[in-house]
Amino acid sequence: MPRRGFIWCLIALSLVLGTSIDVTRAKRVNRKLFDNRIVGGQEAEEGAAPYQVSIQTAWRTHFCGGVILSDRWILTAGHCAKDFNIADVRVAVGTNDRLSPGQLLFPDEIRVHCMYDVPAIYNNDIGLIHLNESIIFNERTQIVELSHQEPPVGATVTLTGWGAPELNWPTMERLQTINLTIIDHEECREAWDYHDGIDIGHLCTLTRDGEGACSGDSGGPLMWEGKLVGLVNWGRPCGVGMPDMYANTIYYRDWIRRTLKNCKNRVN
Repeated sequence: MPRRGFIWCLIALSLVLGTSIDVTRAKRVNRKLFDNRIVGGQEAEEGAAPYQVSIQTAWRTHFCGGVILSDRWILTAGHCAKDFNIADVRVAVGTNDRLSPGQLLFPDEIRVHCMYDVPAIYNNDIGLIHLNESIIFNERTQIVELSHQEPPVGATVTLTGWGAPELNWPTMERLQTINLTIIDHEECREAWDYHDGIDIGHLCTLTRDGEGACSGDSGGPLMWEGKLVGLVNWGRPCGVGMPDMYANTIYYRDWIRRTLKNCKNRVN
């Protein structure tokens, strides 16, 4: 099984991108953990998430989601940016059908948080992909708006993605969506037996058994009141009544801003 972007924080005798590892920092969590994919959701309406992108291999295999930050920059999870050789990656935008993109683009550079602690814990799991040509914007392809405000406990947030509907199933061809609930950070840590993979840079969601993220949803957007608040990081596959973790884009807003600023003089 190739390295995919649904690296559900494979901790404690877990499978990271298909490779079995032993992680001592996993504490007492000893089940296999993988990336996210939407379970219990429904097909999204056409154009419901114009900021959403599908990150694919050269063989059209979807492995991660992401969002449009500008005409040349895609924001995603750090492990999504590092999963494949850059020459083997493409980005599909402007569509709910990942096999029929409105535009297909190719990356020429990646930037991953310098403190991303792959492969064990997945803190600081955030990255940027620069495209080799500009995105053409229209009603189906738009820049995401970053939230300045963190959603409160109990807030309803929306996840979209092409992730698998169940563990060990293929990813979806049509974009899926689901509403989830933000839970208290300490409650999240307690549910995971105070796992080291949940730090200040994470948001957690949980609704009920049978709802959540699954393989292929990693890097995809968590939205609140129409603005981006999180990117899928890791969890236990799939929708099994455990909290899912997201990179908190409010917490990483300065990193995003500084990284883009440092790249503003690059030759496009």
